[in-house]
Amino acid sequence: MMTRREFVKITAGAAATAAAASTAFAAENNASTPKPLRILILGGTGFTGPFQVRYALSRGHKVTVFNRGKTHPGELPTEVEQLLGDRNGQLDALKGRQWDVVIDNPATLPVWVRDAAQILQGNVGRYVFISTISVYADTSKPGVDETAPLAQYTGPDAMKETMEAVRASGFALYGPLKARSEQEAEKWFPKETLVIRPGLIVGPGDESDRFTYWPVRIDRGGEVLAPGEPGDPVQFIDARDLAEWTIRMVEAGATGIYNATGPATTLGVGDLLGGIKTALGSAADFTWVNTDFLEKEKVAPWSDMPVWVPPRGEEGGIGRISTKKALEKGIAFRPLADTARDTLAWFKAQPPERQAKPRAGLTPAREAEVLAAWHQSGKAAQKPPA
Repeated sequence: MMTRREFVKITAGAAATAAAASTAFAAENNASTPKPLRILILGGTGFTGPFQVRYALSRGHKVTVFNRGKTHPGELPTEVEQLLGDRNGQLDALKGRQWDVVIDNPATLPVWVRDAAQILQGNVGRYVFISTISVYADTSKPGVDETAPLAQYTGPDAMKETMEAVRASGFALYGPLKARSEQEAEKWFPKETLVIRPGLIVGPGDESDRFTYWPVRIDRGGEVLAPGEPGDPVQFIDARDLAEWTIRMVEAGATGIYNATGPATTLGVGDLLGGIKTALGSAADFTWVNTDFLEKEKVAPWSDMPVWVPPRGEEGGIGRISTKKALEKGIAFRPLADTARDTLAWFKAQPPERQAKPRAGLTPAREAEVLAAWHQSGKAAQKPPA
């Protein structure tokens, strides 16, 4: 998962509508009035952070954010206290303060967790660490749960790693360092740590386009290249659902480790694409191209064909991570149609130059090229309809 530095440019009216819809949606899962809490959010202005902030405020909590003040300055609600600093050694603003809970959104490096935890220990009741399912050592088989072995860091010193090193590794260090960061949080806040491991986070404001590609492409219509088999399982979670469930878990005083992805039941990529098509009223026509042919054409899962990973090989279980524990704790998911429509509306509100350069998925020219090769191969005629 890439670091997100730019967030949504949404009008005040759109933001208010989204917040109201989120509150109404979550009310079905927890209608009680929570005890007001003092919540510190490390970050708070990226992708999920603003949704956490607005939802927490709507439930009567007092929110403080700590960040560099460079991402979307001035876009936080006026009720939010903002502390300025940097995870790379500039943490003085956190000293001498007390909160009931801290939510650590952006930490990838164990040193970031250690340095913040050393200051916050004794001044914060609980530590919530937002991790990732990338911490697992083996996702080749379905049903990976929170007890599965974690990826191991094998470098010289995890505390000396940098984000530059993570990027230079092609993000191979990302999972192992997130796993070490989890352990660091638990070291400083034993029995007071909540670790949430999301899958692919999607929805309005996602600058990676790793879900956005599909609403945008299907809305355009015409012949759409669809990957693999319609029944290939996929998983993801709307950033708003993740943010709201995180706040509800904070309210409940929850600790422990939870996978957080969705939906609640198995979803095939065919249902995903078909659901988006229906939600958008699109006339798109799907052409299903099998995994072997995509591999031959060097069409990569996840990046060229977002959300989808074939259910085989080293990551064959990535679309079937166990979420039993989270479901038992009330995690809930808004309808796919809402996520699709809201994501498309957000993308269409971006500047033309941003819309012209999607960050995931095939270009129109490359998609047409692969489809032409597929039809020329004669295999398309053998493909059963979705």
